[in-house]
Amino acid sequence: MRDPPGEADAAILELLYSSGLRVGELCSLRMRDLSIESSTVRVTGKGRKVRVVPVGGKGGSRDRGVPVRPAPRARGGGRSGLDEPLFLNLRGTVGKETGRGISPRSVARILRERLDARVGAIGRHLSPHGMRHSFATHLLESGADLRAIQEMLGHASLSTTQRYARVNVSHLVRMYEEAHPLATRPRISRHEGRGK
Repeated sequence: MRDPPGEADAAILELLYSSGLRVGELCSLRMRDLSIESSTVRVTGKGRKVRVVPVGGKGGSRDRGVPVRPAPRARGGGRSGLDEPLFLNLRGTVGKETGRGISPRSVARILRERLDARVGAIGRHLSPHGMRHSFATHLLESGADLRAIQEMLGHASLSTTQRYARVNVSHLVRMYEEAHPLATRPRISRHEGRGK
């Protein structure tokens, strides 16, 4: 049984943004990878590296509309229902030979249909990878530690994370003024400091 398309689409978009997943990582998620109890998802990233990332909003809570299907029964061939894809394709089925669920192309289509109408008014197009960049940028602008963002994104190198986290200069200046001890020093007027 397929969940209502709106619920599944919302959960897909929420996972992309709230967890910073690559589109391929999202498409390869299985039922066993999502923990509603701890609001986390277990992700297998590049190089088969496994990481656990938090899930926010609709992506991680049954009471907020996440389309969590009952675990399907094991099929012939010994595959457990927990090995089924978390998100199904448009027809609500699993690929017969591959066991795949939704495709990266379908995720891009969902993003285009759901968000481009809203974002298009400002002349921007959002891609699944753009959601990942937004995730990193918004965390950094909200004061998250760069190393924590690196871990959540699954990057081996901190320099890669720095490229993802596009921060505008005015935000950097504001953060500097708020955090650096010399930035808040009192200004010396022209007349102060002169001996009379």
